[in-house]
Amino acid sequence: MPKPPDILSTVRDYLAKRSPALNERLPPERTLSEMLGVSRTELRKALAVLEGEGQIWRHIGRGTFIGARPVVNLDDIRFLGSITTPAQILEARLALEPEIARLAAMRGIDADFAEMKLCEKRCREARIWRVYEAWDHRFHLAIALAARNKLMTGLFETLNAVRRTLDTARPLKAPPGNYPGFAEHQAIYQAIVARNPARASDAMRDHLISVRLRQESQTSRKWAPARKKKSRQPAP
Repeated sequence: MPKPPDILSTVRDYLAKRSPALNERLPPERTLSEMLGVSRTELRKALAVLEGEGQIWRHIGRGTFIGARPVVNLDDIRFLGSITTPAQILEARLALEPEIARLAAMRGIDADFAEMKLCEKRCREARIWRVYEAWDHRFHLAIALAARNKLMTGLFETLNAVRRTLDTARPLKAPPGNYPGFAEHQAIYQAIVARNPARASDAMRDHLISVRLRQESQTSRKWAPARKKKSRQPAP
């Protein structure tokens, strides 16, 4: 087994290298300890550190989840999801995430930047939409954690928990190679790493506006009336 000081790094590496599960739930402690070759006692200590950092959260009877603990309970999240539209989700994200990106450019550290870079890379490598969306969420979460404001991180995670309750069916195939989100993520990352708060905020706002435009375009295509084919008149 790894020496105790290395166990936290082992768990961090596991979180960084794995493809996020669709529900973002970690395996049970017994399974995870066997997978990583560490004792359950030392694993619990490492998980406690990560929970304190906002990297994971635990719910008794439900398991351990990647990200910060939502500030409302799961029943409240389901209720909010039932009365919320995708357009309202984006309005809320536009109110919150540009400021988070600004703070991340001021307060982020090298470990935060490495996580953002990994997520950006995995988004480009995704072969199905659901995997892309999981890494996209993790990219935005890395930025929220880099802001070093636990209340804002909690609000961010609650907002995204509500977003995940909405029905957002996606095609199975991967995003196209020229998908705008790739370049938009890169612009956000570069501004944060350059420690340019204003540019980071603007890049995040531009990204979310672009997401909104794509969402509106998809909605209009979904509800557009089908064109009727003109029937050919028989020749006289």
